[in-house]
Amino acid sequence: MTGNIIDSDNGVLIRYNDMKIALDPLKVIDADLIFVSHAHIDHIHPQKDDAIILTSEETDLLAKRRGIDLGKTVQELNGFELIDSGHILGSRGLLIDGKIFYTGDLATRSRAFLNKGKSVKCDILIIESTYGKNNFHFPPLEKILDEVNKIISNLFSRGIPVVLMGYPLGKAQVLSYLFSSWNPIYVHESVQKMNEAYSQLGIKLRDFIPYHEAFEKDLLKRRPWILIAPLWSGRTNFVKGLKRRYNAVTIAFSGWSVEPSYKYAMSFDYSFPLSDHCDFDELIKFVKDCEPKKVYTIHGFSSELASYLRKLGYDATPLLGSQKSLEESF
Repeated sequence: MTGNIIDSDNGVLIRYNDMKIALDPLKVIDADLIFVSHAHIDHIHPQKDDAIILTSEETDLLAKRRGIDLGKTVQELNGFELIDSGHILGSRGLLIDGKIFYTGDLATRSRAFLNKGKSVKCDILIIESTYGKNNFHFPPLEKILDEVNKIISNLFSRGIPVVLMGYPLGKAQVLSYLFSSWNPIYVHESVQKMNEAYSQLGIKLRDFIPYHEAFEKDLLKRRPWILIAPLWSGRTNFVKGLKRRYNAVTIAFSGWSVEPSYKYAMSFDYSFPLSDHCDFDELIKFVKDCEPKKVYTIHGFSSELASYLRKLGYDATPLLGSQKSLEESF
C-alpha cells in the first residue's frame, strides 16, 4: 500500500492506512491521532478537545505538572506500540504497525535510573539527529562522574559552593540522583517541582531544601554547598548573583559541551557532555540495529547524518521543514 510522510513544519505528519498521524506537532493540528513523545516544553501543546493523544502515563502527568493539559490521552492503541527512548522519564518512540518507527528524542546509554532507548527492526526509521555530526562523541558516564566529583571535592575543601546546571526536567533529576551523596544540596524551585513529580511516578529522589528557603534562612552563607539549577547562561542575573555573593562555581551539563567554544560562549566555569541524547556513534549504531529500508533524519544535524548514512549504503533523507511530500511504499 502507498502512504506519505510529510514534513509539515509542525512535527511530522504521516498518512498511513487512511489515517493522519501527527508526531510531536508544534501547535494545534488536524489529525486522527497525535503522538507526544515526552514532556519537554517544545513537545507538549494543548490540542482540540476531540483529539486523541497517544502518550505515556508519565508524560501526561509531567505535562500537567508543567501547566499543560494534553487532553484526552491514551497509553495503548491497536497497531501502535510505545517504545522506551531513554531520553527522560516517560519518553517513548512510536512503532506503527511494526513497520514505521519514530524514535522521538533518543538516548541509548543508561543514566542513573534511566534505561537505554530500545531499537526495533522496521522498514522505515524516523530518527532524531540532534548530535548527528561526526564530531559529537561523548565520554563514558563514569569518566564524567569521576572528573566532576574531583572538582567538587577540591572546591569543597576550600569552602567554595558549586552550581550544577541542567534542564529542569530530565537532566536535573539525573543530577539529583548522581550527586546525591554530597551535603548540603539545595534545588531551584523549577527543579524541585519536577523532582516531586518524579517521586510521584516512582523515582525516589532525595528531599532537597528549595533554594528560596535556603536563601531566606541564610543557609547559603554556610559554605560550601551544591545548588542544582536550570541550565541558564552564566551571564544571567541569578547566576551572576550567586558568583558575586558566594563565589560559587558553575558546572554545566550538555552534549554541546563537546564544542570547545560552548563553555566560553555560555560563561560557565566548567561544562561536561552529559547528554540525554545519542552521540554520533550511538545514532549510527541505532540505525544499524533497526535495519531499516528507508531512513528519515530530523532535527539538529539532519543533513549531515543523512549524508553519512548514504555513504554506508542506506537510503537516507533529511526532513528539513520544506513541506515536501515524500512517497514511500509502506
